[in-house]
Amino acid sequence: MTLDADFAAHLRAIAGRLNELLDRFNQASILVVGDLTLDEFLTGQVERLSREAPVLILRHEETRQIPGGGANAVYNLAKLGATVKAVGLVGKDEQGQALRTIFAAAQIDTQGVLVDSLRPTVTKTRISGHARQSVTQQIVRVDRKSDELPDTDLQLQLAQYIRQQVATVDAVVCSDYGDGVLTPPVIEASLAHSRSVVDAQSDLSRYVGAMLFTPNLPEAEKAVGYAIATPQDLKRAGQDLLTLTQAQHILITRGEEGMTLFDRSGNQATVPAFNRTDVFDVTGAGDTVVAALTLGLTAGASVWEAAILGNLAASIVVRQFGTATTSIEEMKLALQALLEES
Repeated sequence: MTLDADFAAHLRAIAGRLNELLDRFNQASILVVGDLTLDEFLTGQVERLSREAPVLILRHEETRQIPGGGANAVYNLAKLGATVKAVGLVGKDEQGQALRTIFAAAQIDTQGVLVDSLRPTVTKTRISGHARQSVTQQIVRVDRKSDELPDTDLQLQLAQYIRQQVATVDAVVCSDYGDGVLTPPVIEASLAHSRSVVDAQSDLSRYVGAMLFTPNLPEAEKAVGYAIATPQDLKRAGQDLLTLTQAQHILITRGEEGMTLFDRSGNQATVPAFNRTDVFDVTGAGDTVVAALTLGLTAGASVWEAAILGNLAASIVVRQFGTATTSIEEMKLALQALLEES
């Protein structure tokens, strides 16, 4: 896409700097505390309607299992070259073992992933079907999860592990999907790190004092209690979120409108969307933003530069269906393509 002339000129001026930052991603060690989810994609070909009920019968073709929720943040960081320590809970089930296996293959440290024998691994199974020579479409989604909080002993074990690891990592990411891992003792331990990045779907005030929050537009609206429909609303929301969270920075991601960064000095700056046309699926894009942004910060980027890197990474993964990751090489190529188009 063609960028605004002023932003394009700015991007050209810092392109070398951004590439240098990308080269330092693999030097980072990150602790991710999150609601670990397994995303399952079951696909098949439609054979006929069932005689038992008015439903389709699918002939199974493939089942894919990939990290979702907070596990997607973990996986994105690993695929971008970081050394990652995952913290969270899985059930005593096949899905939990599948997630551990995926993490092990990506050389992710899972010592902080504990087994919760009373709750299942959060699993989202998407069943899709297609007729011959037609597009595959999702038919139904089946979720496995518990609404109960983890046992207190498990909460304290997670918090203790985090306290032991905080001094050994360059940043802590809290990936809160509302599935019960981020309880008060766990949050308190996580925020002990000076570089704490929070991606939470709700209750942002539980993370008071974190360095940076990355709410999307609906999450920001929910937190401030009003619609963000105008530039004036956006400015007000940024300042209200800073007051609510006592954060140093707020980054509101706004889809095709890009993302807007606020700081405690009253500054506001917007990074335009780098990809508005080839958007196939935004699932998990927020996790990708958090991963690239956090690695930018650990590499020495300003928060503004880190936001640009987060935006660049997200512009790649939204071109793919389902939760996806990117790589340093892909990000460099995308940056070059962006400069050539502008």
